[in-house]
Amino acid sequence: MYAVVRTGGKQVRVAPGDSLRVEKLAGEIGDTIELDEVLLVGGDELKVGQPLVAGAKVVGTITEQGRGDKIRIFKLKRRKGYRRRQGHRQLYTEVRVDKIEG
Repeated sequence: MYAVVRTGGKQVRVAPGDSLRVEKLAGEIGDTIELDEVLLVGGDELKVGQPLVAGAKVVGTITEQGRGDKIRIFKLKRRKGYRRRQGHRQLYTEVRVDKIEG
């Protein structure tokens, strides 16, 4: 059984036992989390939502809260002396999928 969920502005295909990194979600390590925006549930029969599957949810456990690798942003306009440097580290939550309901 698998599902496609929408979280953090992205769509992710998940199955029980999978581990995935999503945009930061509220909660502590070990907390149970429910992802309610299920777009599709597959397995023996395919259920496609219009846009969401009614009554379906993905239940998982938070395994890690962290920050991703640093991304360096550098802007330059030639011959003008304009140079800007900036860095960014995106916050993420790692979730282990326990079960898919619905």
